[in-house]
Amino acid sequence: MDPRTVAHLHALGRVVVGTTGVAAPAVFARSWIGSDGARPGARVLAVGLGARDAAIGMGVVRAVRDGHGARPWLAAGVLADAADLFVTLRHREDLPALAVAGVSLLAGGSIVAGAWLARGLD
Repeated sequence: MDPRTVAHLHALGRVVVGTTGVAAPAVFARSWIGSDGARPGARVLAVGLGARDAAIGMGVVRAVRDGHGARPWLAAGVLADAADLFVTLRHREDLPALAVAGVSLLAGGSIVAGAWLARGLD
């Protein structure tokens, strides 16, 4: 697969994850932080994080479609994923082990993919 196709698929995945955070914030938050995810404050944060990811994904999709301008969107995704990974690992003792593993794999893989794609596009 060429980098443009990979970038498009990666971005669509980000849109799906982000949309889930907006549409089902308690499910999104509980899958990351456990039972505290059902609390109103956690749901507020889940909607914000979901909207962030959906927006970044839509930005990448548009940039790939237009054939330019993907690098800043990809860099934003890498930064967001790095923050997610950092905070998850920093607080891993207070989070469900399965969530820590899942977020670490998802965010870590997305960081690697986003960095690789940013070098290969534009």
